[in-house]
Amino acid sequence: MRSNSLRARAARGQDIFASTQERKKAAPERVAASSIKVGAHGRYQIKSGRLSGEYVARAFPKPPARAQGLIAEAYGATEQAAIEALHSALDDRESSRTADRRMDAHSGGVIPSAAEYAEAIRQIELSKPQCALLDALALAKEDGLTEVRMARAAGYKSRASVKRSFASVGIMIGEFLSIDQVAGMNPEDLDGISLVGYRGSADSENASAPWILHLELREALQTAWLSQLDR
Repeated sequence: MRSNSLRARAARGQDIFASTQERKKAAPERVAASSIKVGAHGRYQIKSGRLSGEYVARAFPKPPARAQGLIAEAYGATEQAAIEALHSALDDRESSRTADRRMDAHSGGVIPSAAEYAEAIRQIELSKPQCALLDALALAKEDGLTEVRMARAAGYKSRASVKRSFASVGIMIGEFLSIDQVAGMNPEDLDGISLVGYRGSADSENASAPWILHLELREALQTAWLSQLDR
């Protein structure tokens, strides 16, 4: 029986999220290792080389990202042309996605689009409890969950543990998307939570107030679920 965990669903649903390039392959051919040129562009690692008589450049998350899934690719008559085409596509992609972000009234920080959340969730390495936590919060929708219910849903032993884990998810997403508001943070700061959700009460010190996932993150998770149901 196939797992219904967030990580399993997201991993199997990679093809539901569009790349910036129209030219896609289910299983990209490998370029000979000896001919691969490695570079960087912004937050992406670029690998380029000659493949079947044509030059290709591919973008991956830049290390130390925990996953190295293909982000985008471009082709050209020369290797430099392929690299330049990929750089242009990535720049357009970043500009478009940055423009789609909104300002959060609760924290004053930026909130990624559903497409950005979807990509980040595919690429970062979430623990099983973190997957369970996001699943439970997404199912709760606008009602959210208290810290006690969050801990129970994900198997954490204390409210402090569940908050650190929740903050860690936000930090990983922020680092993957190069969002400055979480740069250099650690889970103990808890500020990473602002990138995944917010308190359902204006009183942030009220431990009984529920935590609610941002709408864009819920949409990204729900899209992954629907994709899995269609398979």
